[in-house]
Amino acid sequence: MFNDLIPDIDYTMSPDGYRILSKKYLTERGYCCGNECKHCPYFPKHTKGNRTIKE
Repeated sequence: MFNDLIPDIDYTMSPDGYRILSKKYLTERGYCCGNECKHCPYFPKHTKGNRTIKE
């Protein structure tokens, strides 16, 4: 899953070494995973399976 991600476009790295997925990547994925992503583009936020993009 993460092998095809492009650094600084699809994600950035936190100081702790975790990937922070970008709004662009999360939007292109097409659904919310419900894992409380920092840049979650869905409304309501952090609702697993949600496909409604907030405006």
